[in-house]
Amino acid sequence: EVQLEELGGGLVQPGGSLTLSCATSGFTFSVYTMAWLRQAPGKGLEWVSFILGGGHSPQYADSVHGRFTISRDNTKRTLYLQMNDLTPKDTATYYCAKYYNTFSQGPGRDPRNIREYDARGPGTQVTVSS
Repeated sequence: EVQLEELGGGLVQPGGSLTLSCATSGFTFSVYTMAWLRQAPGKGLEWVSFILGGGHSPQYADSVHGRFTISRDNTKRTLYLQMNDLTPKDTATYYCAKYYNTFSQGPGRDPRNIREYDARGPGTQVTVSS
């Protein structure tokens, strides 16, 4: 059974930093593209960042580029999201998600599409407020 669990959310002041982690089990973590998604209050789920299985080629949504860093430790089966210079617009529930296929780079596949992730954790709340 695929299991994902996000940790590290909380309340942080604007301009602050926070690191999220996602512990996984039930699948071969190292061969799957993984992503962070988020859902702000009253809004839909959006893609934040993804990283390929080998830790290469991280990609970011424009809204977080230059402030967030995604990484992974395949020996620990754990995904991370380092978030810096947080603003109230970053307030959301953050989810880690597993891509549906071991090959995410190819015709018809787009890891920026939230519908292409077949599992995600229960989420962790991040609130940015003074």
